[in-house]
Amino acid sequence: MSDGLAILHIRLQRFVLRLWRHKRLDWPLMGALLLLALTGLMTLYSAGNENPRLVINQAVRFALGGLLLIVISRIPPRELRTWTPWLYVFSVLLLVIVAVLGEGKGAYRWLDLGIVRFQPSELLKLTTPMMAAWYLHPRHLPPSWKHILGLAVLIGIPVALIAEQPDLGTALLVATAGAFVLFLAGMGWRRIVLLLGLAALAAPVAWHFMHGYQRQRVLTLLNPESDPLGTGWHIIQSKIAVGSGGFFGKGWLHGTQSHLDFLPEHSTDFVFAVFAEEFGLFGVLLLLALYLFIVGRCLWIASQARETYARLLAGSIAMSFFVYVIVNGGMITGLLPVVGVPLPLVSYGGTSAVSLLAGFGVLMSIHAHRKLLK
Repeated sequence: MSDGLAILHIRLQRFVLRLWRHKRLDWPLMGALLLLALTGLMTLYSAGNENPRLVINQAVRFALGGLLLIVISRIPPRELRTWTPWLYVFSVLLLVIVAVLGEGKGAYRWLDLGIVRFQPSELLKLTTPMMAAWYLHPRHLPPSWKHILGLAVLIGIPVALIAEQPDLGTALLVATAGAFVLFLAGMGWRRIVLLLGLAALAAPVAWHFMHGYQRQRVLTLLNPESDPLGTGWHIIQSKIAVGSGGFFGKGWLHGTQSHLDFLPEHSTDFVFAVFAEEFGLFGVLLLLALYLFIVGRCLWIASQARETYARLLAGSIAMSFFVYVIVNGGMITGLLPVVGVPLPLVSYGGTSAVSLLAGFGVLMSIHAHRKLLK
């Protein structure tokens, strides 16, 4: 038995050494992602009332996502570009299947395959910017109105299907990921301002087509105290948790809002409030600094890319990741409506974690092959 353990230990050491020498991985980024994942597991243990099941489940998902990251990092960006239309069509077809067979809490968002249950809309956060970058890659930049319209159709199809589930928060994030590709392609500010103006003019029409609970979330944001025991409960309790943390926090496992079940969804959408209560402003600033380092490193990788597809895709992934953090932070502090956007790699969730790590695998691939691209 001892000989078997010794052999296993030696093989594990060799595997770690080979992984460390793996030049396809950007180790500063990998280290930051690992630190963020560990922070997420630690926060989940407290948010889940010290239930190890949540931590184990999330750790397994991180391991699966990490494995997917390593596999994708070995695929050249040119190969990813070739597969992009097929990945996009496949993920859109999954949304169509969700519309027919999906399940969820008052919405159709998940597919249950028996062995695994996942949310296909999370895949579109990656495949949509991939498709947008693929579409613009062979074209002259900055894009013309014709190409902007074509790209709007490609982005609008999954956005409309996701909004119909209904999942307006994810739909807006997918649209933002595609819009970042347009922005990075050099679209002029005049066109950007014009499109934003058209979006503002269309807001009353969009308000008419929103579901009742979605309109209520916007109204609750403006005055959560109007219904403190109903629709305003989430925002009020979240702000109490954030404010009660002070500068240094109450300490790990000592948060009262989550442990006494005042804070709803404290292991998913509002896990940031749990972290803020236990680690205070100081801990929040450190966590935000870690997020900023990850985003900055991703943008550096994007700047080193030698191919339009890789550069646009890497930049979009980086900026979209930053938006996820901002939206979740604004949500738990009452600055933005509650839209169900998780805190990246900290909130409990399988599909979100795996799809995020797959996106970082694409970044690793772009980093590894940056000298080979022309």
